[in-house]
Amino acid sequence: MTPDLSFENGFSGIVCGVDEVGRGPWAGPLVAAAVILDRAAIPEGIRDSKTLSKKRLGILAGEIRASAVTGIGMVEAPELDRIGLTASNDLAMARAVAALSVKPDFALTDGKRAPKGMQCPAHPIIKGDGKSLSIAAASIIAKVHRDSLMAALALRHPGYGWETNAGYGTRAHADGLAKLGITCEHRRCFRPIQEFIS
Repeated sequence: MTPDLSFENGFSGIVCGVDEVGRGPWAGPLVAAAVILDRAAIPEGIRDSKTLSKKRLGILAGEIRASAVTGIGMVEAPELDRIGLTASNDLAMARAVAALSVKPDFALTDGKRAPKGMQCPAHPIIKGDGKSLSIAAASIIAKVHRDSLMAALALRHPGYGWETNAGYGTRAHADGLAKLGITCEHRRCFRPIQEFIS
């Protein structure tokens, strides 16, 4: 399925797409992005970030940032530990929308339920990053932003492979935990990390 503007066209006013990345990793922030596309300058090839190569992701992210209004929202690991994954997902999305320089009238969000705490009404779309161009664009911005953050954190905390695994639970990450222990970037509320702590 190729995403299009069918959902966006169902609402009047300014519509943004919102998506998050990083629910599952053992370490690092949960990142959400919000995007208001310029209908006259939509980059070619926007689709679900999970289907794109790293090189293509980088090119598209640059093109989206140049033509669209974008906002980023994050929840760092300690805050995620404190409030939980679902609340963190809602908060990151709300922060992404709040970071937009243009206030949207409506948000299309990826997922089964509308996030709480949004500044505008939200409509959830299951697998929205494969259906809505705005959500697909947000998925690209969120992924590229988080991957670059994890590469920077890998320089500060070498030995876990974050520059390639982005904090997900790979063998390299598990080996790093066994040798080096946990960092301030690890999510202590996640069972694998709790097992390493105990």
